[in-house]
Amino acid sequence: MIRSAIFFLALNLLLACSQAGETEKTEETVAIETPSTSRAKYAIVIHGGAGTILKENMTPEKEEEYTTALNNALDIGEGVLKKGGSSLDAVQKAIIFLENSPLFNAGKGAVFTHEGKNELDASIMDGATRNAGAVGGVTTVKNPILAARAVMEHSRHVLLTGKGAEQFAQEQGLEIVEPQYFFTENRWESLQRAKAAESKETGFLYADPAHKYGTVGCVALDKKGNIAAGTSTGGMTNKRYNRFGDVPVIGAGTYASNATCGVSCTGHGEYFIRYAVAYDISALMEYKGLNLEDATNYVIHEKLKEAGGSGGLIAIDRMGNVAMPFNSAGMYRGYAKPGERVVRIYGEE
Repeated sequence: MIRSAIFFLALNLLLACSQAGETEKTEETVAIETPSTSRAKYAIVIHGGAGTILKENMTPEKEEEYTTALNNALDIGEGVLKKGGSSLDAVQKAIIFLENSPLFNAGKGAVFTHEGKNELDASIMDGATRNAGAVGGVTTVKNPILAARAVMEHSRHVLLTGKGAEQFAQEQGLEIVEPQYFFTENRWESLQRAKAAESKETGFLYADPAHKYGTVGCVALDKKGNIAAGTSTGGMTNKRYNRFGDVPVIGAGTYASNATCGVSCTGHGEYFIRYAVAYDISALMEYKGLNLEDATNYVIHEKLKEAGGSGGLIAIDRMGNVAMPFNSAGMYRGYAKPGERVVRIYGEE
């Protein structure tokens, strides 16, 4: 009897140990199979301006033109990232394409000032070092984004303007063109409409009658985890007095930090300057712990809108999450990640 009892006791102990071992193996397997949050290999997002962009005002042909241009810009930037290139190079090359397109208010498609000139601004920022460069009010630099990067990498300064910026660009070997290069008939006609609609009370209109805040921008995250952001614009139709908007102001129109995110803005620049919109997104993430979506939505849909500011922004965080909020009727925009691409124009798409 005693031997039988000992035998059964030993058998029960073995069975218990075996079951415990199986439980441990099952839990380990579950832990291994549970997916973890990981950074995207790369990500890129672009914009081509925000404003009263309505489908009923767009012909199918013109819509196709914009969609094709946005996809081409994404192709160029994504091509750099796929090959392991830097986020700075991806941003620069995507923006150069947009600057060379007459569809967007930057570079070739720049709008006219009250005096009938084209005054261009651009900025770029490296999230790895927080170095930045910008130019404002240039009239002969074919691609202002190249001048902005040259300021960042080859000068002790952040922002150069006017004739000095043009002289610096020429010394850096950048392509210089005659001011007539930027002339386009439709932008000239927009200026004439704006002048005709000038208010006798205010003296001039900041925005053209179409209420489009033309700017182009790009933010990218490369395979090394570095973020870069850049923005370029021709300003506002019928502007006076060498006015600058937010684009050449680091922290207002452009900002990048590997610790948080990269941002490029488009909209009524005076509001974006006053509220330091691009930096505000990063600060909300760093100091308040907000995620990218919550930070960008709060600033664009609440803070800025309540102040009367109109426009939008694009952003990417250090994990490759993308945000493209705007409080206007539409915004030319799109993003790409490995196996994923979106291009949109109107609201609520």
